[in-house]
Amino acid sequence: MDDAADKSQTIGIWMTTALVVGTIIGSGIFMLPVSLTPFGINALIGWLVSGFGVLCIVFAMARLSRLGGDGIQANIERAFGPTVAFLVAWAFWVSNWVAQASVAVGAASALSFAGFGGQELIVPNAIGFVVLLTAINALGVRAAGGFSLVTVAIKILPLLAVIWLFLQRGVSGASYEPLSPMPITFANVAAATALTFFAFTGFETATTPVGKVRDPGRTIPRALLGGTAFVVVLYLIAGTSVQLLLPANVVAASPAPFADALVFSWGHGVATFAALAIAVAAIGCLNGLILGTGELGYAMALRGDLPAVMAKTRGNNTPIVAQVVGSALTILLLLANSSRATANLFTFIILLSTAAVVVVYFTSAIAAWKFSPKLAARATIAAGILFLAFATYGIGLEAGLWCLALLAIGIAIRAVMHRINSRADFNRPAAEIPA
Repeated sequence: MDDAADKSQTIGIWMTTALVVGTIIGSGIFMLPVSLTPFGINALIGWLVSGFGVLCIVFAMARLSRLGGDGIQANIERAFGPTVAFLVAWAFWVSNWVAQASVAVGAASALSFAGFGGQELIVPNAIGFVVLLTAINALGVRAAGGFSLVTVAIKILPLLAVIWLFLQRGVSGASYEPLSPMPITFANVAAATALTFFAFTGFETATTPVGKVRDPGRTIPRALLGGTAFVVVLYLIAGTSVQLLLPANVVAASPAPFADALVFSWGHGVATFAALAIAVAAIGCLNGLILGTGELGYAMALRGDLPAVMAKTRGNNTPIVAQVVGSALTILLLLANSSRATANLFTFIILLSTAAVVVVYFTSAIAAWKFSPKLAARATIAAGILFLAFATYGIGLEAGLWCLALLAIGIAIRAVMHRINSRADFNRPAAEIPA
């Protein structure tokens, strides 16, 4: 394949950065104020802790990506062996398809605010988004990357609008809304940190399609650090702004808090437009998650850890079966929890996704520590590890136990697949067994 043809099937720094930013900025930031409002000032502290901790984790992931290899799993295997590497890849995969559910709910909730269906249609609309974005990703990685590039610009607008209102109120001398009076305690800050942490997850998606990124050793670390740093600053300001612009009871009952903040100043017309932009933001995030979920399932199938059918591709090497399997699990999760209220559904799903991704981040950070001899690098990575321990405490028992159960299922599936593969190899001529 010549260089021109190769470039036509890969993505560069701008699409990769857009994939990082687009996957991070989803329903998390737009829906989290609903879950965070009861925590009062603990929520603001949680944003600060999460922002610092995530940058430390991104630093570790960027250093790990510079080692080369075929993505996170390959580099973890270099450090700890194939079993731990599989567990990380499986946890990563679980976190992605679980997060798809929360993001789809966020998109559907924003549409509900804009007048496109009531609360009873949130789950059906969420399922519709999953199906639609799976179809778009079936067209190939460049279609998915291009879609992220377009949606990034749109999804930032509601955040900037709320920040503008926040600054405008401060300049005019008007008072801000009081926060919930919940006292500042270790447990409250930890719980708020676990929730805000979810809003930053997704940056690791840029590390999954390694073979489809031009110059991945240089492009991926730059996209990770630059894209995540931009989002951290944006979230710190926007997350604080919306909680100080609206009364706590209004935020707690709102399907779209950022749109509600605009209603108070600019009326329903602008707020409806903002709600549609928020829906676009969530859809862009869902797009990136489906891409990453498919690539992860495909990679594990190639290694013999999952059924071989998930390694089947179409068109420009698109892992269509792996994408469909991930989306099917997302739909099943939504249907199984459809009886929950929207706020409770969203909170449970994001905590479950966070619990799974913590396994990925923690193991990756330890591996990065192992391969980083310099003291400054190790100190930064150690700060990220401490942050992860703190966030894990805040996740809670329900999500933690569900995460452990899903990890156990993954280990069982891998054991069965390896037993099947070993029997198949035993019955094949030695010359036909792949190295």
